[in-house]
Amino acid sequence: MQLPLGKKVYFASDFHLGIPDHATSVAREKRICRWLDEIAPHAAQLYLVGDLFDTWFEYKNVIPRGYTRFMGKLAQLRDAGLQIEVFTGNHDLWMLDYFQHELDIPVHHTHIEREINGKKFFIAHGDGLGPGDTGYKILKTVLRSPLSQWLYRRVHPDTGVGLAGWFSRLGPKHADMPEKEFLGPDKEMLVQFCLSTLNEKHYDYFVFGHRHIAIEYPLPQNSLYVNLGDWIRYDSFAEFDGTDLKLKYYK
Repeated sequence: MQLPLGKKVYFASDFHLGIPDHATSVAREKRICRWLDEIAPHAAQLYLVGDLFDTWFEYKNVIPRGYTRFMGKLAQLRDAGLQIEVFTGNHDLWMLDYFQHELDIPVHHTHIEREINGKKFFIAHGDGLGPGDTGYKILKTVLRSPLSQWLYRRVHPDTGVGLAGWFSRLGPKHADMPEKEFLGPDKEMLVQFCLSTLNEKHYDYFVFGHRHIAIEYPLPQNSLYVNLGDWIRYDSFAEFDGTDLKLKYYK
């Protein structure tokens, strides 16, 4: 892809809409919608890189309640011609075909590769990549299986969505956690993944969410690892102007 003159590509992730309570989530949702309005005149593409919702499960004819402003804004931007692509994360991995059918927005369940203005991008949410975390990798495979999804759909939506939310809250409470710190390249699984991948193929940019840190970390071969942070602490996103990819913060 070659960007039109003056246009940019935007990346954001980890909105976690739905937590820690309704009022806080709605305030965050409105803030995200304002940001989307502000970037829309300059955007050629928008990548939403996972964990948009803290919990999400699609039944055949039912989706989780809420997020009306956010969904309406995506529909408005897509209808106006903005190219939008969405990724599943570890909190909304049961996102199926609703976005594709209702909003004309493709959903990616694994990484994608893109070349924009001659720069090569590797884009993924980031969960399950890199060494270790074997237990989660097994659990993800089980939860993503068609059998697991078929069985869960046998549960009434009120119970199923509520149960998914309850399980999500058993994990770290993102809004209450102390600010995460970069642990160094030897302990960061996504950095290890980038280094291993660069041994096989060159990418100019690795773009991930999941880690809840906003960071630009230089890699060998003039490559760059960018973690998008989140919209709980940072209100962070990445902007590619056709030449450089940079982290920015919405004020």
